[in-house]
Amino acid sequence: MKLIVCGGGTGGHIYPAIAIAEYFKNQDSSTEILYIGGKYGIENKVLKNYDYRFETIDIKGFQRKLSIENIKRVFKTTSSMLKMRKILSKEKPDLVIGTGGYVCGPVVYMAALMKIKTAILEQNVFMGMTNKILSKKVDYIFYGFDEALKRYPFDNAIVSGNPVRTLEFNYDKKTAREELNFSSDEKIILSIGGSGGSQSLNDAIKLFVNYAEKNNIRLIHSCGEAYYDELKEEFIDINYDKFELYPYIKNIGKYMQSADIIICSAGASTLSEVSYFGKPIIAVPKAYTAENHQEYNAKMIEDCGAGYCIKEDILNADILANRVQNILFNQDVFEKMSDNSSKLYKGDACKIIYDALI
Repeated sequence: MKLIVCGGGTGGHIYPAIAIAEYFKNQDSSTEILYIGGKYGIENKVLKNYDYRFETIDIKGFQRKLSIENIKRVFKTTSSMLKMRKILSKEKPDLVIGTGGYVCGPVVYMAALMKIKTAILEQNVFMGMTNKILSKKVDYIFYGFDEALKRYPFDNAIVSGNPVRTLEFNYDKKTAREELNFSSDEKIILSIGGSGGSQSLNDAIKLFVNYAEKNNIRLIHSCGEAYYDELKEEFIDINYDKFELYPYIKNIGKYMQSADIIICSAGASTLSEVSYFGKPIIAVPKAYTAENHQEYNAKMIEDCGAGYCIKEDILNADILANRVQNILFNQDVFEKMSDNSSKLYKGDACKIIYDALI
Protein backbone atom coordinates (compact mmCIF):
# COMPACT_ATOMS: atom_id res chain seq x y z
CA MET A 1 0.00 0.00 0.00
CA LYS A 2 1.13 3.55 -0.75
CA LEU A 3 0.06 6.30 1.64
CA ILE A 4 0.58 10.04 1.36
CA VAL A 5 0.05 12.14 4.48
CA CYS A 6 0.22 15.91 4.55
CA GLY A 7 -0.02 18.54 7.24
CA GLY A 8 2.06 21.55 8.12
CA GLY A 9 2.62 24.90 9.74
CA THR A 10 2.21 23.86 13.37
CA GLY A 11 2.94 20.84 15.51
CA GLY A 12 -0.81 20.40 15.87
CA HIS A 13 -1.02 19.53 12.18
CA ILE A 14 2.24 17.62 11.92
CA TYR A 15 2.15 15.18 14.83
CA PRO A 16 -1.32 13.76 14.04
CA ALA A 17 -0.09 13.06 10.49
CA ILE A 18 2.94 11.28 11.92
CA ALA A 19 0.75 9.31 14.35
CA ILE A 20 -1.48 8.16 11.49
CA ALA A 21 1.52 7.22 9.34
CA GLU A 22 3.06 5.23 12.20
CA TYR A 23 -0.19 3.37 12.84
CA PHE A 24 -0.59 2.40 9.18
CA LYS A 25 3.03 1.24 9.08
CA ASN A 26 2.58 -0.82 12.25
CA GLN A 27 -0.47 -2.54 10.78
CA ASP A 28 1.32 -3.37 7.53
CA SER A 29 5.11 -3.05 7.46
CA SER A 30 5.11 -2.99 3.65
CA THR A 31 3.21 0.32 3.62
CA GLU A 32 5.13 3.00 1.69
CA ILE A 33 4.73 6.45 3.19
CA LEU A 34 5.39 9.87 1.69
CA TYR A 35 4.98 12.98 3.83
CA ILE A 36 4.27 16.23 1.98
CA GLY A 37 4.75 19.52 3.80
CA GLY A 38 5.15 23.20 3.12
CA LYS A 39 8.46 24.58 1.91
CA TYR A 40 8.84 26.95 4.87
CA GLY A 41 7.00 25.16 7.72
CA ILE A 42 8.43 23.64 10.89
CA GLU A 43 7.66 20.23 9.41
CA ASN A 44 11.02 20.55 7.62
CA LYS A 45 12.71 20.40 11.02
CA VAL A 46 10.39 17.88 12.68
CA LEU A 47 10.50 15.30 9.88
CA LYS A 48 14.28 15.01 10.21
CA ASN A 49 13.57 12.94 13.32
CA TYR A 50 11.47 10.41 11.39
CA ASP A 51 12.33 7.92 8.69
CA TYR A 52 9.82 9.03 6.06
CA ARG A 53 10.34 10.25 2.54
CA PHE A 54 9.60 13.95 2.55
CA GLU A 55 8.57 16.34 -0.23
CA THR A 56 7.60 20.00 -0.03
CA ILE A 57 5.48 22.38 -2.04
CA ASP A 58 5.68 26.17 -2.02
CA ILE A 59 2.36 27.24 -0.51
CA LYS A 60 1.17 30.00 1.80
CA GLY A 61 -2.28 30.98 3.01
CA PHE A 62 -4.08 33.95 1.55
CA GLN A 63 -4.23 37.28 3.34
CA ARG A 64 -7.71 38.53 4.19
CA LYS A 65 -7.41 41.57 1.92
CA LEU A 66 -6.64 42.48 -1.67
CA SER A 67 -2.89 42.74 -2.13
CA ILE A 68 -0.01 42.11 -4.51
CA GLU A 69 1.13 39.37 -2.15
CA ASN A 70 -2.17 37.54 -2.62
CA ILE A 71 -1.70 37.62 -6.40
CA LYS A 72 1.73 36.05 -5.94
CA ARG A 73 0.20 33.38 -3.73
CA VAL A 74 -2.38 32.53 -6.41
CA PHE A 75 0.48 31.74 -8.78
CA LYS A 76 2.23 29.70 -6.06
CA THR A 77 -0.95 27.72 -5.44
CA THR A 78 -1.33 27.02 -9.16
CA SER A 79 2.30 25.95 -9.37
CA SER A 80 1.85 23.69 -6.33
CA MET A 81 -1.20 22.06 -7.90
CA LEU A 82 0.82 21.25 -11.02
CA LYS A 83 3.68 19.88 -8.92
CA MET A 84 1.22 17.73 -6.99
CA ARG A 85 -0.19 16.32 -10.21
CA LYS A 86 3.31 15.19 -11.17
CA ILE A 87 4.00 13.70 -7.74
CA LEU A 88 0.67 11.87 -7.62
CA SER A 89 1.09 10.56 -11.17
CA LYS A 90 4.52 9.23 -10.24
CA GLU A 91 3.67 7.84 -6.80
CA LYS A 92 0.23 6.41 -7.62
CA PRO A 93 -0.86 6.38 -3.94
CA ASP A 94 -3.76 4.29 -2.73
CA LEU A 95 -4.74 6.91 -0.16
CA VAL A 96 -4.08 10.58 0.65
CA ILE A 97 -4.80 11.97 4.14
CA GLY A 98 -4.60 15.63 5.12
CA THR A 99 -4.37 16.66 8.77
CA GLY A 100 -4.48 20.45 8.45
CA GLY A 101 -2.58 23.48 7.25
CA TYR A 102 -2.55 25.26 3.90
CA VAL A 103 -0.35 22.56 2.38
CA CYS A 104 -3.31 20.17 2.43
CA GLY A 105 -5.20 22.28 -0.10
CA PRO A 106 -3.23 21.46 -3.26
CA VAL A 107 -2.32 17.93 -2.11
CA VAL A 108 -5.76 16.65 -1.18
CA TYR A 109 -7.67 18.65 -3.81
CA MET A 110 -5.54 17.34 -6.67
CA ALA A 111 -5.76 13.78 -5.31
CA ALA A 112 -9.55 14.06 -5.26
CA LEU A 113 -9.57 15.36 -8.85
CA MET A 114 -7.46 12.36 -9.85
CA LYS A 115 -9.97 9.97 -8.22
CA ILE A 116 -7.56 8.85 -5.51
CA LYS A 117 -9.17 7.94 -2.18
CA THR A 118 -8.91 10.96 0.11
CA ALA A 119 -9.60 11.88 3.71
CA ILE A 120 -9.17 14.95 5.89
CA LEU A 121 -8.94 15.34 9.64
CA GLU A 122 -10.69 18.39 11.10
CA GLN A 123 -9.19 18.60 14.55
CA ASN A 124 -10.99 21.70 15.74
CA VAL A 125 -14.56 22.42 16.75
CA PHE A 126 -14.76 25.09 14.03
CA MET A 127 -13.72 24.03 10.52
CA GLY A 128 -10.95 26.01 8.81
CA MET A 129 -11.27 27.48 5.33
CA THR A 130 -9.05 24.87 3.63
CA ASN A 131 -11.07 21.99 5.08
CA LYS A 132 -14.35 23.71 4.21
CA ILE A 133 -13.28 23.60 0.57
CA LEU A 134 -11.89 20.07 0.77
CA SER A 135 -14.91 18.71 2.65
CA LYS A 136 -16.94 18.88 -0.56
CA LYS A 137 -14.39 16.80 -2.47
CA VAL A 138 -13.02 14.12 -0.16
CA ASP A 139 -14.26 10.60 0.49
CA TYR A 140 -14.01 10.77 4.29
CA ILE A 141 -14.00 13.49 6.94
CA PHE A 142 -12.76 12.71 10.43
CA TYR A 143 -13.54 14.98 13.38
CA GLY A 144 -11.59 15.46 16.57
CA PHE A 145 -14.62 16.38 18.68
CA ASP A 146 -18.34 15.60 18.79
CA GLU A 147 -19.11 19.32 18.62
CA ALA A 148 -17.64 19.50 15.11
CA LEU A 149 -20.07 16.85 13.83
CA LYS A 150 -22.96 18.87 15.26
CA ARG A 151 -21.78 21.89 13.30
CA TYR A 152 -20.94 20.03 10.09
CA PRO A 153 -23.09 16.87 9.83
CA PHE A 154 -21.76 15.52 6.52
CA ASP A 155 -22.87 12.01 5.59
CA ASN A 156 -19.25 10.92 5.12
CA ALA A 157 -18.10 12.30 8.49
CA ILE A 158 -16.91 10.22 11.46
CA VAL A 159 -15.89 11.37 14.93
CA SER A 160 -12.53 9.67 15.38
CA GLY A 161 -10.98 11.94 17.96
CA ASN A 162 -7.57 13.45 17.29
CA PRO A 163 -4.60 11.11 16.83
CA VAL A 164 -2.22 11.12 19.78
CA ARG A 165 1.36 9.86 19.73
CA THR A 166 0.50 7.00 22.10
CA LEU A 167 3.91 5.32 21.73
CA GLU A 168 5.53 8.50 23.06
CA PHE A 169 2.83 8.96 25.72
CA ASN A 170 3.05 5.51 27.26
CA TYR A 171 3.63 6.55 30.88
CA ASP A 172 1.76 6.09 34.12
CA LYS A 173 1.96 9.00 36.58
CA LYS A 174 4.20 7.23 39.08
CA THR A 175 6.78 6.23 36.46
CA ALA A 176 6.73 9.65 34.79
CA ARG A 177 7.40 11.43 38.07
CA GLU A 178 10.15 9.01 39.05
CA GLU A 179 11.94 9.49 35.73
CA LEU A 180 11.74 13.28 36.10
CA ASN A 181 12.83 13.14 39.75
CA PHE A 182 9.58 14.65 41.01
CA SER A 183 8.13 13.48 44.30
CA SER A 184 4.89 11.52 44.25
CA ASP A 185 2.99 13.93 46.53
CA GLU A 186 3.97 17.36 45.21
CA LYS A 187 1.54 19.51 43.24
CA ILE A 188 2.67 20.17 39.67
CA ILE A 189 1.44 22.60 37.02
CA LEU A 190 2.60 22.32 33.42
CA SER A 191 2.26 25.41 31.23
CA ILE A 192 2.75 25.14 27.47
CA GLY A 193 2.12 27.89 24.93
CA GLY A 194 2.09 25.75 21.80
CA SER A 195 4.90 25.10 19.30
CA GLY A 196 5.36 28.82 18.67
CA GLY A 197 4.93 29.99 22.26
CA SER A 198 2.45 32.54 23.59
CA GLN A 199 3.43 36.08 24.55
CA SER A 200 0.35 36.60 26.71
CA LEU A 201 0.90 33.36 28.63
CA ASN A 202 4.59 34.16 29.07
CA ASP A 203 3.66 37.55 30.52
CA ALA A 204 1.19 36.01 32.98
CA ILE A 205 3.68 33.35 34.09
CA LYS A 206 6.21 36.04 35.08
CA LEU A 207 4.05 36.98 38.08
CA PHE A 208 2.28 33.64 38.49
CA VAL A 209 5.60 32.20 39.67
CA ASN A 210 5.04 34.08 42.94
CA TYR A 211 1.75 32.23 43.50
CA ALA A 212 3.43 28.90 42.72
CA GLU A 213 6.22 29.56 45.21
CA LYS A 214 3.80 30.72 47.93
CA ASN A 215 1.83 27.46 47.56
CA ASN A 216 4.86 25.20 47.08
CA ILE A 217 3.73 24.18 43.57
CA ARG A 218 6.21 22.95 40.99
CA LEU A 219 5.71 25.10 37.89
CA ILE A 220 7.06 23.94 34.53
CA HIS A 221 6.73 26.42 31.68
CA SER A 222 7.50 25.87 27.99
CA CYS A 223 7.72 29.37 26.56
CA GLY A 224 8.60 28.82 22.90
CA GLU A 225 12.05 29.02 21.36
CA ALA A 226 11.56 32.58 20.08
CA TYR A 227 10.90 33.86 23.62
CA TYR A 228 13.35 31.77 25.62
CA ASP A 229 16.47 33.97 25.72
CA GLU A 230 14.51 37.06 26.71
CA LEU A 231 12.53 35.24 29.42
CA LYS A 232 15.61 33.53 30.79
CA GLU A 233 17.12 36.97 31.42
CA GLU A 234 13.94 38.23 33.07
CA PHE A 235 13.80 35.21 35.37
CA ILE A 236 17.48 35.35 36.34
CA ASP A 237 16.69 36.76 39.80
CA ILE A 238 14.05 34.15 40.61
CA ASN A 239 15.48 31.65 43.06
CA TYR A 240 12.49 29.32 43.31
CA ASP A 241 13.95 25.86 42.74
CA LYS A 242 10.62 24.36 41.70
CA PHE A 243 10.27 26.66 38.70
CA GLU A 244 11.51 25.20 35.42
CA LEU A 245 11.70 27.18 32.16
CA TYR A 246 12.19 25.51 28.78
CA PRO A 247 12.12 26.78 25.20
CA TYR A 248 10.44 23.54 24.10
CA ILE A 249 9.80 20.18 25.74
CA LYS A 250 10.53 17.33 23.37
CA ASN A 251 9.22 14.46 25.51
CA ILE A 252 6.06 16.32 26.47
CA GLY A 253 4.07 13.17 27.31
CA LYS A 254 6.17 12.45 30.38
CA TYR A 255 5.61 15.99 31.68
CA MET A 256 1.89 15.92 30.90
CA GLN A 257 1.41 12.71 32.84
CA SER A 258 3.36 14.12 35.79
CA ALA A 259 1.21 17.26 36.01
CA ASP A 260 -1.94 17.82 38.08
CA ILE A 261 -3.18 20.71 35.92
CA ILE A 262 -2.14 21.75 32.43
CA ILE A 263 -2.28 25.35 31.23
CA CYS A 264 -2.09 25.47 27.45
CA SER A 265 -3.11 27.16 24.24
CA ALA A 266 -6.29 25.78 22.73
CA GLY A 267 -4.93 24.00 19.69
CA ALA A 268 -6.94 20.84 19.06
CA SER A 269 -3.92 18.54 19.09
CA THR A 270 -2.69 19.83 22.45
CA LEU A 271 -6.16 19.58 24.00
CA SER A 272 -6.49 16.01 22.77
CA GLU A 273 -3.12 15.09 24.25
CA VAL A 274 -4.13 16.61 27.59
CA SER A 275 -7.47 14.77 27.58
CA TYR A 276 -5.63 11.53 26.75
CA PHE A 277 -4.15 11.82 30.24
CA GLY A 278 -7.40 13.10 31.76
CA LYS A 279 -5.95 16.32 33.15
CA PRO A 280 -7.94 19.42 34.12
CA ILE A 281 -7.29 22.09 31.51
CA ILE A 282 -6.88 25.85 31.68
CA ALA A 283 -7.13 26.73 28.00
CA VAL A 284 -5.80 30.07 26.74
CA PRO A 285 -6.93 30.44 23.10
CA LYS A 286 -4.62 32.40 20.83
CA ALA A 287 -6.53 35.34 19.42
CA TYR A 288 -4.84 35.45 16.00
CA THR A 289 -5.59 31.92 14.82
CA ALA A 290 -7.49 31.28 11.58
CA GLU A 291 -11.26 31.67 11.96
CA ASN A 292 -10.57 32.14 15.70
CA HIS A 293 -10.81 28.36 15.99
CA GLN A 294 -8.92 28.15 19.28
CA GLU A 295 -11.61 30.14 21.09
CA TYR A 296 -14.26 27.67 19.93
CA ASN A 297 -12.06 24.82 21.19
CA ALA A 298 -11.48 26.49 24.57
CA LYS A 299 -15.16 27.27 25.08
CA MET A 300 -15.94 23.63 24.35
CA ILE A 301 -13.51 22.61 27.12
CA GLU A 302 -15.30 24.87 29.60
CA ASP A 303 -18.80 23.86 28.44
CA CYS A 304 -17.87 20.19 28.92
CA GLY A 305 -16.68 20.85 32.46
CA ALA A 306 -13.12 19.76 31.67
CA GLY A 307 -11.54 23.04 32.68
CA TYR A 308 -11.57 26.79 32.16
CA CYS A 309 -11.23 29.11 29.18
CA ILE A 310 -9.28 32.34 29.74
CA LYS A 311 -9.13 34.65 26.72
CA GLU A 312 -5.83 36.37 26.01
CA ASP A 313 -7.22 39.88 26.45
CA ILE A 314 -8.09 39.24 30.11
CA LEU A 315 -5.30 36.81 31.01
CA ASN A 316 -3.11 37.82 33.94
CA ALA A 317 -1.43 36.18 36.91
CA ASP A 318 -4.32 36.89 39.29
CA ILE A 319 -6.94 35.27 37.07
CA LEU A 320 -4.63 32.32 36.47
CA ALA A 321 -4.07 31.91 40.22
CA ASN A 322 -7.82 32.06 40.85
CA ARG A 323 -8.56 29.29 38.36
CA VAL A 324 -5.71 27.12 39.64
CA GLN A 325 -6.89 27.62 43.22
CA ASN A 326 -10.41 26.52 42.28
CA ILE A 327 -9.11 23.29 40.78
CA LEU A 328 -6.01 22.29 42.68
CA PHE A 329 -7.33 22.89 46.20
CA ASN A 330 -10.90 21.67 45.68
CA GLN A 331 -10.90 17.88 45.40
CA ASP A 332 -14.47 17.63 44.06
CA VAL A 333 -13.76 20.10 41.26
CA PHE A 334 -10.42 18.45 40.50
CA GLU A 335 -11.97 14.98 40.19
CA LYS A 336 -14.93 16.15 38.08
CA MET A 337 -12.70 18.08 35.67
CA SER A 338 -10.30 15.13 35.42
CA ASP A 339 -13.19 12.80 34.61
CA ASN A 340 -14.69 15.18 32.05
CA SER A 341 -11.30 15.68 30.43
CA SER A 342 -10.91 11.90 30.06
CA LYS A 343 -14.33 11.69 28.40
CA LEU A 344 -13.15 14.01 25.61
CA TYR A 345 -10.62 11.42 24.49
CA LYS A 346 -12.37 9.13 22.03
CA GLY A 347 -10.00 6.21 22.20
CA ASP A 348 -7.55 5.18 19.51
CA ALA A 349 -8.26 7.71 16.75
CA CYS A 350 -5.70 6.13 14.45
CA LYS A 351 -7.45 2.76 14.66
CA ILE A 352 -10.83 4.37 13.90
CA ILE A 353 -9.33 6.15 10.88
CA TYR A 354 -7.53 3.01 9.70
CA ASP A 355 -10.59 0.75 10.02
CA ALA A 356 -12.76 3.24 8.11
CA LEU A 357 -10.30 3.62 5.23
CA ILE A 358 -8.94 0.10 4.78
